[in-house]
Amino acid sequence: MFTGIITGVGRIVAVHDLGSSSSHGKRLTIETPAGYLDDVGLGDSIALNGACMTATTLSPSQRQFTIDISAESLDKTTGLDTPGPVNLEKALRAHDRLGGHIVSGHVDGIGSVTQFSQIGESWLLVILAPPSLAKYLAYKGSITVNGVSLTVNQISDTTAGCEMRINLIPHTVDNTALGNLHVGSSVNLEIDLIARYVERMLQADPQQPVKPAP
Repeated sequence: MFTGIITGVGRIVAVHDLGSSSSHGKRLTIETPAGYLDDVGLGDSIALNGACMTATTLSPSQRQFTIDISAESLDKTTGLDTPGPVNLEKALRAHDRLGGHIVSGHVDGIGSVTQFSQIGESWLLVILAPPSLAKYLAYKGSITVNGVSLTVNQISDTTAGCEMRINLIPHTVDNTALGNLHVGSSVNLEIDLIARYVERMLQADPQQPVKPAP
């Protein structure tokens, strides 16, 4: 579990195939800021651009760790198959502050940046989300973009999907990898966890008895 508050900006420095076909995944080597791995243990969860991954090897002296990403995860995410900057977040601890919102680290869809421009001291980020995610997006609701917890300021439904407008303060641009986005960039999106349960409750048949667990 995560909060969408980025704890470091890393970089994918190497990508190795785990097999010879598209059904095989990849092994990524990620370089981190100095000291980032000091409290990380083997097998810990770290979110990369919003996707929860498991640290399979650690090399704190080299500021690097590796993860194995499956073909299924590669198919459902973006930006995790080539070298480049990535947002990092360590898993939430029970005593931590919940500074963003509840984030599972499971990507729900891939969006496309249609505008990224500076307005005053802030930046306007406009993303076109897939039509399947439109019903989960709401004015002043939460959305996770490449692992960053953000607030939706405006939504507009179109035949191509749901266009959402997001304001980024300078701190967010300077301290996450979102500052590297441009028009046409693909981004990982995770909807608000609460919206999942609301949809399930609305879909459930009240006349259908609940079966007890075996």
